[in-house]
Amino acid sequence: MSTTTHTAMSTPTHTAAKTVLISGASVAGPALALWLHRYGFTPTVVERAPELRTGGYKVDIRGTSVEICRRMGILDEIRAHSTDMRGGSYVDDQGRTIGELPADIFGGRVDGDDEIMRGELARILHERTRDDVEYLFGDSIATLAEDAEDGGGVTVTFESGTVRRFDLVVGADGLHSRTRQLVFGPEEHYKRHLGAYISIFTAPNHLGLDRWETYHALPGKLVCAYSSAGETDAKNLFIFSSPELPYHHRDITTQKRLLTEAFTGDRWEIPRLLGHAADADDLYFDSISLIEMDRWSKGRVVLLGDAAHCASPASGQGTGLALTGAYVLAGELARAGGDHTVAFARYEAHMRPGVERNQKLAEGFVKEMTVGSKWKIKLRMLMVRTLPKTPWKNLIAKKIRDEIQAAANAVPLVDYAAPRADGAAPGTPGTHGGVRTPARPTVTA
Repeated sequence: MSTTTHTAMSTPTHTAAKTVLISGASVAGPALALWLHRYGFTPTVVERAPELRTGGYKVDIRGTSVEICRRMGILDEIRAHSTDMRGGSYVDDQGRTIGELPADIFGGRVDGDDEIMRGELARILHERTRDDVEYLFGDSIATLAEDAEDGGGVTVTFESGTVRRFDLVVGADGLHSRTRQLVFGPEEHYKRHLGAYISIFTAPNHLGLDRWETYHALPGKLVCAYSSAGETDAKNLFIFSSPELPYHHRDITTQKRLLTEAFTGDRWEIPRLLGHAADADDLYFDSISLIEMDRWSKGRVVLLGDAAHCASPASGQGTGLALTGAYVLAGELARAGGDHTVAFARYEAHMRPGVERNQKLAEGFVKEMTVGSKWKIKLRMLMVRTLPKTPWKNLIAKKIRDEIQAAANAVPLVDYAAPRADGAAPGTPGTHGGVRTPARPTVTA
C-alpha cells in the first residue's frame, strides 16, 4: 500500500471555511463529521429519516479503509461486531447442496480485512460523533443559495422551514442525492443503469443459518439468505436482471410488487422468502447503477460517497470508498487551511482514479451475479463443486482475491498532518484517534 504525506498547510485565498453542513447520516456523512471535528471544523449532519437507520446488508472493510478505520479509532469495535461468516453454499431447486466455499473465497478477503453489518457501522460512527456533532434528524435540504462574492457562504432552507448559513455543504446523501439534484441537475444525467435490481430485507432464519450464506442461482437471477454472528434473524438478498423500471425510489409498495413479480413461479425457498418481503419494514430495493460525473463540486458544495460516484453494491466497495473519501476530503480541507477551492480539487484528483477502477469492477461483477443461461449456471456450479478438491484451488482463490484487493487499494493512503482526537485547529499535528502519526515531509511509494 503506497502512502503520501502532506504536512504543509496552504494559506487560504478565500475565507477559511469553518461550518460545514453534511446531508446524509449513513456512513460517509458521519465519517466526514468525525474527521472534520478533529480538524477543528464545526460539522452539522442533517438526515431525512427520523432516527438513525440501522438496517442494511453486510459491508466489507478492506484495503485502504482498514487503516483509515484504525486511524478513526473504530477498528477494534468493527472487529468486535464482525459478521464472522464461516462460508457459503449453493443449492438447487430442492435445497440440495451443490458445493461449498470458505468465507475468504466468497469475500475475496485477506488478513486484516473484515465485514460488518451496515447498520452496526452506522451506529458506531454515530456514537463516536453524537457528543461533538450536531445531528438534525427528520429534516432535509429544500433549497441551497450560494453567495456570489468571495468570503460568502451558502444559505440553506430546510424542509422544516428553518433557514441557516454554512460555509460549505457536503452531499453525502446516496445514489438518489437531493444535494446533487439541487446543484448539478436531474439524477438521470449522471446515473447509468447496469441492467439489474437488488433487494435486501430481514426475515426469520427458518433455514437455521449460522454465519453462513446460502445461494440459489437462476437465469438472470440470484437469491441469497444469510445470518451473521449474533443475529437471530436472516438477511435475504434478491438480484434480478431487468431494464430500468418506472417507480419512485421511496415507493415501498411498488417496490415490493416489482420484487414479487420478478420471482413469481421460481422454486426453492423463494415463495416463502417473498412472503416475508411483504411484511418487511426494512426492505431495500434499488437499481444496480453507477453515478458518473465530470466533477464532484461546484462552488461551496461538494459530493461524497455514492452521491458523487456510486459504484453500486456489485462492486462490494461502496463503504470503503465512502470511508476513504471522507478521510481524504477532511484531510484536504485541513491541509488547505479551509480553502475549499484548493481542497475540493485535490480531493477529487486523489479519489477519481480509484473510483473509476471500482466502477469498472462493478460492471463485471453484476454480469457474474446475473448469469443469463442455464448451461452457464451449470458450469458455474461444477466449478463450485470441484474447486475445493482441485490442486490449483489456491491459485484460483488468489486470482479472485488479487482483483478485489487491487480495487480495495486503488485509492492510495494519504498521511495528512494528524489531528488531535479532541478536535484541534485544522492541521495541528496530533494523533489519529490515539495513534500518533509522525510528520514525514516526503512522498513515499
